[in-house]
Amino acid sequence: MLAGKPAYQRHRPERTPLYRAVAAHARTFVGISESSGAPLPRFVKDEFDAYLQCGILAHGFIRLTCETCNHETLIAFSCKHRGICPSCGTRRMNEAAAYLTEEIIPRVPVRQWVLSFPIPLRSLFAVHPELITPVLAVTQRAIHSHLIQQTSVERTKAASGAVTLIQRFGSAANLNIHLHGLWLDGVYENTAAEENIGAKGEPVFHEAPAPTREQLTPLLNKIIQRIIKRLTKMGHLIEEQGEVYVANTAPDNPLAPLQAASATWRIAQGPRAGQKVLRITDGQPYQPRPAKDALCVNAHGFSLHAGVAIPANDRQGLEQLCRYITRPAISNERLAINGKGQIALKLKTPWKDGATHIVMEPLEFMQRLAALVPRPRLHLTRFHGVLAPNAKLRSKVVPGAQEKQTPESEEQEEQEQQACAHARMRWAQMLKRVFDIDMERCQCGGKLKFIAVIEQPEVIEKILKHLGLDPQPPPITPARREEYGELFEAA
Repeated sequence: MLAGKPAYQRHRPERTPLYRAVAAHARTFVGISESSGAPLPRFVKDEFDAYLQCGILAHGFIRLTCETCNHETLIAFSCKHRGICPSCGTRRMNEAAAYLTEEIIPRVPVRQWVLSFPIPLRSLFAVHPELITPVLAVTQRAIHSHLIQQTSVERTKAASGAVTLIQRFGSAANLNIHLHGLWLDGVYENTAAEENIGAKGEPVFHEAPAPTREQLTPLLNKIIQRIIKRLTKMGHLIEEQGEVYVANTAPDNPLAPLQAASATWRIAQGPRAGQKVLRITDGQPYQPRPAKDALCVNAHGFSLHAGVAIPANDRQGLEQLCRYITRPAISNERLAINGKGQIALKLKTPWKDGATHIVMEPLEFMQRLAALVPRPRLHLTRFHGVLAPNAKLRSKVVPGAQEKQTPESEEQEEQEQQACAHARMRWAQMLKRVFDIDMERCQCGGKLKFIAVIEQPEVIEKILKHLGLDPQPPPITPARREEYGELFEAA
């Protein structure tokens, strides 16, 4: 292998705390929910089943061989789900970060706007994810107006742009739906007439000065008022005598109790239902972190943060920010199983009470995981303004379109269209980009050659035995009715 280039090594998910916990308790958790008469949705059970097959060679793999030393490399199939799998979540994170940086976000200053919601609204958005769309529309219009005021560009000629990532989790694997918006820190002024939008006139970008705390406070209040008004009009909020309540619009949703408990750091089911999860402190007095900036305001349980800005020429910093806001919900590095079989989760930063870890019983942890699984076909990345797919100015500002040259022939145009159809970054390219691992090369430096995709169980078993690998998948513990009989009976 070339010096300095690490060789690819297959990760073994069956050895991770997350896999061991799900393999040992998923069937029991699903069985208790079915016994209660309120079974988990199909997509949650599919998430658990798919994760237990992700990265396991016994369920199929791609077979490669080295042209120099004939060494064989096997790449297991991935589940490609987006709820709890850290491996697929990491791949999606790196793929999305590269795509946004190289194909979508123009080479202009970018500012991150983070909008958080009060706990009752987090639970509401979990049950009714379609409500995120009108909330995003309200937020987008408010920030767009703010940027126009900051740049003094005529409103009819001003166009802003943003990419919003809907993040559904907090650092304690709790449900925390909030919005990360990557906004172009300014507006484009369209110098061409509207009827000649495709003419030679190019849009000119006007950078906005950084907002102040005095500007953020009325902006947040405006967003809050409009969100409450919109949700009240839609019937999801009830306003009585100056107080606003969340309407109980989904009483039969089996995930609603799990999501509500997760949003409040509590336990939904079992002997400790309603209690908060156990916290462990290090005994040290709480030391508040020094504030990096003052560009954060809070009101009525909402918060708006605009303190992170990326200069136009810092594409590496932009990609790191994109990775951060598209990261997976669960990190194996912060999970552990203690001697009592409990799940210990290390917090990213200590809480105000000094807690550094939270400890959950296995079934309590499964409740957390179920609450984090998003519905199928729920779009968690949204594009606004000039970055929207059908925006008239999009082809003039995004780097992916600007860097493409006019095809010289029909054949070249067809090749470019085929390339666009397969624009997703290959796994080998991603490993090389992020970790400097050359997946297309063997440890000896020889080139790896594709042989076949192996899916037939009898062929899988034969190859794995030939290579001295275990042909059987890791055991999945069936529902333990004897051990958890009280919970089954209570359900």
